[in-house]
Amino acid sequence: MSRAIKPAYKEAFHFDGLLALTSILIIVFGYIMVVSSSLHWAVQKDNGNLFDPLFAEPFKHEIVKQLMHISIGISLGYVLAKNIPMRFWEKQGGLLFGIGLLLLIVVLIPNVGTTINGSVRWLKIAGFSIQVSELMKFFAVIYMAGYVSRHHKSICKSAFSLLKPLLLFGFACKLLLMEPDFGSSAVLIIIAMGIMFLAGAQLSQFILFFVILSGAGAILVAGSGYRSLRATSFINPFDDTHGSDYQLSNALIAIGRGEWLGVGLGSGVQKLFYLPEANSDFIFSVIGEELGFMGVLMVILLFATLVWRAFAIAKAAEMAEQRFSAYLCYGIGIWFAVQVFVNMGVNMGILPTKGLTLPLMSYGGSSMIIMCCTVALLFRVHSDAVELNASSPKKRFGAWANQ
Repeated sequence: MSRAIKPAYKEAFHFDGLLALTSILIIVFGYIMVVSSSLHWAVQKDNGNLFDPLFAEPFKHEIVKQLMHISIGISLGYVLAKNIPMRFWEKQGGLLFGIGLLLLIVVLIPNVGTTINGSVRWLKIAGFSIQVSELMKFFAVIYMAGYVSRHHKSICKSAFSLLKPLLLFGFACKLLLMEPDFGSSAVLIIIAMGIMFLAGAQLSQFILFFVILSGAGAILVAGSGYRSLRATSFINPFDDTHGSDYQLSNALIAIGRGEWLGVGLGSGVQKLFYLPEANSDFIFSVIGEELGFMGVLMVILLFATLVWRAFAIAKAAEMAEQRFSAYLCYGIGIWFAVQVFVNMGVNMGILPTKGLTLPLMSYGGSSMIIMCCTVALLFRVHSDAVELNASSPKKRFGAWANQ
């Protein structure tokens, strides 16, 4: 009985050291701040004793749960980066987007979705809570990258080619607004518009759609009482510190107390039941209070490096003639940039309050796991691009090869 002959060549995986270092630093830094902003919950549970509640029910505490989220996210990301080729994502983009829409519908079914803080955004599956909007953003980037790579020529000429995906995204946003989740809706639209712009959409058509969508967003804000209140309260954040301005005023107090070097890691006061969601949506304010301007600057530089690497990898994929991979990385870069900007803007009072996490840093299972998988796609595209560019001097050196 003959044995199957194994192929002599096995494609190498090319590791992006700078992307890995940046991602690890963000995750580790974020976990340290989650620990700092969560320890007081354990103290409160047992009258000042820190370790008893942690040892008694470790899997119910944010510190242990976040470590589990990180472990799952990195493990799953490793599997995706090493074993799932990019052609799989390209072929399944439409199916994944459809699954995302289905989940957005299911989460709105009474007694199926889980309501937290007035929003129905979570599904409980096998004991795990999944935030559907995070999955939807992941699927949306994949779908949009596939769409523009298939319809690249028509996007550059036809306004209808721009409208078709926007109608689908509009339906997704309608479902998100019913949760309600205005922040994720805005991120979805910006991702779609950004990818189409980079794909070569005509500037006049792009501006027209941008104006129309901006107007629609303004109408949605003005027509909703709580959204309108949030949009106006950040202008005067200390007018109603016990009501509509409570979150923002405490966030600004936290950042203001930090000054240049902060009050010291673990020594922040605003996280002690003053600042809501201190370990998730407002973790940036805790960083500002405890580590000051220097800590804030370090976080900004880390995320700027991550976004730059996403765009650099996209450019390398373009040189390797991997159009889908290139637009996927552009979309990921836009996603990270927008969500980071909105989260920081909310914490610093330059944007109305939105429930968006700080990627790879904030507490939360769905956000952490999905973001780790997203970074894993960057690793995969980088590896493929290096392999293809290295095998073709013309692709690697571009116009120099013709000289």
